[in-house]
Amino acid sequence: MNDWVDVGAEQALADGEHLLADIQGYSVAVFKIAGECFAIEDVCTHDGTEIASGELEGDEIICPRHGARFCVRTGAVKCAPAYEDVASFPVQIMHGRIQVKVPQY
Repeated sequence: MNDWVDVGAEQALADGEHLLADIQGYSVAVFKIAGECFAIEDVCTHDGTEIASGELEGDEIICPRHGARFCVRTGAVKCAPAYEDVASFPVQIMHGRIQVKVPQY
């Protein structure tokens, strides 16, 4: 079984942009930074709301509700009020397509 899920064309995503995908029960945000793609769960660990619509500064996404920051490369929390990292997922580019792998239930 192939665990990689196709989420879109790499060329359709410009640097600084993101796309959203629902993969096996996970809400996933895929960001492109300096030509490289990264995937994190689209949920703030502070209050459970989405974070992908927040402002992207460098490689950090700022939660639009309360300002918590997360590294989109690793999912690491960078600023309160969140204190727990968000899940990050492996990304690969295969034949010009962005693919993400999430844990199996």
